[in-house]
Amino acid sequence: MRHANVAFFVPHFGCPHACSFCDQRSISGQSGLASADEVTETCQKAAEHLAGRDFPAEIAFFGGSFTAIDRSVMTELLQAAYPFVQNGSFDGIRLSTRPDAVDQQVLSVLKAYGVTTVELGAQSMDDGVLMQNKRGHSAYQVEKASALIRAEGFSLGLQMMLGLDGDTAEKSRLTAQKIAALQPDCVRIYPTLVVEGTDLARRYRAGQYVPLSLEEAVEQTVWLLSFFEERNIEVIRIGLHSETTLQSSCIAGPIHPAFGELCYSRLWLKKAEKELKERFPKGTEVAFFVPEKDLSKAIGQKKENLRRLAQTGYPAKVIPDPELPKGAPFRVKEVKPCI
Repeated sequence: MRHANVAFFVPHFGCPHACSFCDQRSISGQSGLASADEVTETCQKAAEHLAGRDFPAEIAFFGGSFTAIDRSVMTELLQAAYPFVQNGSFDGIRLSTRPDAVDQQVLSVLKAYGVTTVELGAQSMDDGVLMQNKRGHSAYQVEKASALIRAEGFSLGLQMMLGLDGDTAEKSRLTAQKIAALQPDCVRIYPTLVVEGTDLARRYRAGQYVPLSLEEAVEQTVWLLSFFEERNIEVIRIGLHSETTLQSSCIAGPIHPAFGELCYSRLWLKKAEKELKERFPKGTEVAFFVPEKDLSKAIGQKKENLRRLAQTGYPAKVIPDPELPKGAPFRVKEVKPCI
C-alpha cells in the first residue's frame, strides 16, 4: 500500500555520541534543524497536496536522536505538527531516536502530541559491535526501550545495520533474531557505508576496516528480508536515500542508487529457483506470471534474473498479469512447444 511521509531531519542535534559511521549531514543532505514555522508551512502545503488521499500519511522527524534534543525545542516542533494530526490532514507522527533517550516521561510527552510510531536505531544487538562503533548504548537498552514503547501503545520500529566494524554475517543474523523477538511493527535495514569525515573513514584508510562488497551486502540483506517476511515483520526501508551529498561523500562500501531493488530482485530469484527445483526437471522452459508492478523486480537489472535462471537450466520468460496485485506471489507454468 502507498504511504506518504512529510519528513524533517534532526541531524546530530541532541545526540551525545559520534558513532563511527555517522555524518548526519551527508546522510540527510541537511545541516540545520527545521524551525516550528517551517514545520507548520511544510505540513500545510503537504496537507493541501494530499487532500482527498486514500492512503496513510504521517509527519516524520528523522535523524536518530529526536527525543534527545532540548525538550523545549522538541516540544515546539511537535506543537507545530500536532494540529495537522488533530484536523485529520495526517494520520499521526513518527520519529526516530536512540534507545537510551526513551523513558516513561518522554513517551508521555510524545503521546500528548499525537506521536504514533517510535523507531529506535538499534543498529546491532551485539554489545561488542555497539561498543566498537561508539554507539553509547547496549542491547539491553534496546530491549528495555522497545518494551516501554509497546507498553505505551506506540507502533514500534527498529533499525539495524549490517557490515559494521566488527560485525559478521552471523552476528547480523543474531541481531535480526533478537530484533524479531521484540515484536516490532516494522524494520529498516541499512548496509554500512564509509562516509568522509567519520571515524570509520579513518579506520578504512588505515586498513583497519573492510566494508562489505555490494554482492555481500545484497546476499546478507536478502537473508534478512526472507527472515522478517517469514515472521510477518514489514521491512519498510532498505538502504539510505541516495542523496547527492551522500554519493559525493561516500568513499567506500555497498552504495548503489537502487540497492533495495537489487535486494528484492535477488529475493525473487531465490524464490523462483526454489520452486523450479521442486516442480520441474532441469531443461524445462517456463513462464512466470507476475504483477505488472513487479515486472522489473522479476526480470532483474539488465535481465540478470533471466540469465541466472537460464544458467541453472531453466530458460524462462516473465509475463505481466494485470489481475495480480503488487506483491502477490508469482505463478509459474511450463511452456509447451507448439506441434
